[in-house]
Amino acid sequence: MIPKVKEHNLIYMFLYISDLYNQELKFSCQRFSNNANPAFSDEEIMTIYLFAMTNEQKFKIKQIHQYANDYLKSWFPLLPSYEAFNMRINRLSEAFRLLSAHLFESERPSDCILDQNLLDSMPIITSSGKRKGKVAQEITAKGYCSTKSMYYHGSKLHVLAFRRKNQMPFPEQYFVTPASENDINLFKQEWGSLKQRTLFGDKIYINADYFTDFQSRCNSLMITPVKKIKGMDETLEMRDKAANDLFSKAVSKIRQPIESLFNWFIDKTDIQRASKVRSTKGLLVHIFGRIAAAYMILIFNS
Repeated sequence: MIPKVKEHNLIYMFLYISDLYNQELKFSCQRFSNNANPAFSDEEIMTIYLFAMTNEQKFKIKQIHQYANDYLKSWFPLLPSYEAFNMRINRLSEAFRLLSAHLFESERPSDCILDQNLLDSMPIITSSGKRKGKVAQEITAKGYCSTKSMYYHGSKLHVLAFRRKNQMPFPEQYFVTPASENDINLFKQEWGSLKQRTLFGDKIYINADYFTDFQSRCNSLMITPVKKIKGMDETLEMRDKAANDLFSKAVSKIRQPIESLFNWFIDKTDIQRASKVRSTKGLLVHIFGRIAAAYMILIFNS
């Protein structure tokens, strides 16, 4: 048994997911077999996963299944074994990705500044940098996180978010790449045609030639902190230091909320730690499922 408030949340979550599943999500995980309509539905699997994470802070699949078995059996009497539950949920990575994209679109706050974006990336760690990564090798690699000053093996979550004044930014798009992927390469591939935007990035986006062309092509401006030029005359450096420091401080202040967004993801869903993942599908569910869970929390809090 669970408290009445949580029962209402469970019912609302199931209805929300069921409606969206029938309209959109089912096309990403259709089966063409004799088991095309299993007795325990995908909607129930997704509901249990998201409910246990958002309401009970159960972050591991085994914990989620155990919680459902102990407290939700009256609601889901056909709950399969842990092995079957784990196998079924690993098939739903694309459904979770579409769910999170839908939440970004439908729940976008009215105070988003649509022509101003913050962008950054965060590590999704499958193992330490001292080990050779053997899991999800299609989307993982060895990388370095300058914020944490560490090498790790895993993926990167790249986020482009709408700026909100005095509020945590709201994601517009995100992409997952191996940890070795340079942020600016991802920008060129996915966001290099954004028009009439002002973007705030960190020093990795300093590339005068590319962003001069980007500004002329798209009428968009990339703003970053000032990077010290190696070999610059000390007199010139000291002359410009005060202005450069003030400018860099102002840019960093505008960019700081995206760090708060990543910290919020970590606090609410433990997204950064993926050491228990054992497959590519499992890692994608880990990332997309947790992003969806974080924004489901916002729905219920509102």
